[in-house]
Amino acid sequence: MPMKGLTDIDGIRVGHASDYDALTGCTVVLCERGAVGGVDIRGSATGSEEMDTLSPGHVTPEVHAVVLAGGSAFGLEAASGVRRFLEKRGVGFRTAAGLVPIVPCAILYDLGIGKAHVRPTREMGEAAAAAAGSGPVAEGAVGAGTGATVGKILGIRQAMKSGLGSATVELEERYAGVRAAALVVVNAAGDVREPGSGRILAGARRAPDSPDFADAERQAKRGQRLGFSRENTTLAVVATNARLNKVQAGKLAQMAHLGLARTIYPVNTMSDGDLVIALSLGDAQADLTALGVAAAEAVAQAVLRAVRMAPSMGGLPGLRGA
Repeated sequence: MPMKGLTDIDGIRVGHASDYDALTGCTVVLCERGAVGGVDIRGSATGSEEMDTLSPGHVTPEVHAVVLAGGSAFGLEAASGVRRFLEKRGVGFRTAAGLVPIVPCAILYDLGIGKAHVRPTREMGEAAAAAAGSGPVAEGAVGAGTGATVGKILGIRQAMKSGLGSATVELEERYAGVRAAALVVVNAAGDVREPGSGRILAGARRAPDSPDFADAERQAKRGQRLGFSRENTTLAVVATNARLNKVQAGKLAQMAHLGLARTIYPVNTMSDGDLVIALSLGDAQADLTALGVAAAEAVAQAVLRAVRMAPSMGGLPGLRGA
């Protein structure tokens, strides 16, 4: 059976809203029945809200959605629309005065490719939530990946178009039926390389009109910092149908983060806001190490799909072409 990506996990629905004029958008991961979450933040230029709800010490046991958005910090507004959508549906953490939806949100910087004054809004977040479904996850330049770019160590003009990818890995034998799925938006300063061969698939180019790669890691070692600003981030959501507590979900996010290290060079820099959110839904049983191995593999596959599915757009080449 063909895999659908993150929606292979029962209880997960994914929706996108995209502005192809301004080249920005947002992606909503709905888990209305509630999901136990954890987070691993390793980048140093992160923009987010409600991330502490994923902490084991936080009073809320579950989250009801995750929002990924362009627009830099302005894009955090999209989460308000998702909260409004969920409140209308009677979803949220119960308080004395009513239900409060728990919606962590993380943003990426895409203001340099489209119209910088247009960003994801509350209405866009609500529209993405309303569009969420359980079918195959749309990939490429869609949702939060609409304005995503990769290989910006030499500046946006020498970068390439990137986007959003999703993939699923199934465990085997004694853990048959257990899955780890990932959705990743790649907006990295570094290059995306193929694991194993090390071949650069997408990244910084030697010149704006050149198809040749500059090799971001080599440029970093040479001290080339032109255009190397805090305008990058790779965001990932990992979900599993295995039952985890918050501490275990946090560990799954840590292990899943290795999928970024296998595919993005350099990664987790001072100029990237990289983070991974892990969600647990379901009652399946599996060893956490086995889950972590599968989650890292799913993240790596999703990164590759994010660049392979990206079209040329905004004056930048993409692997899918025009």
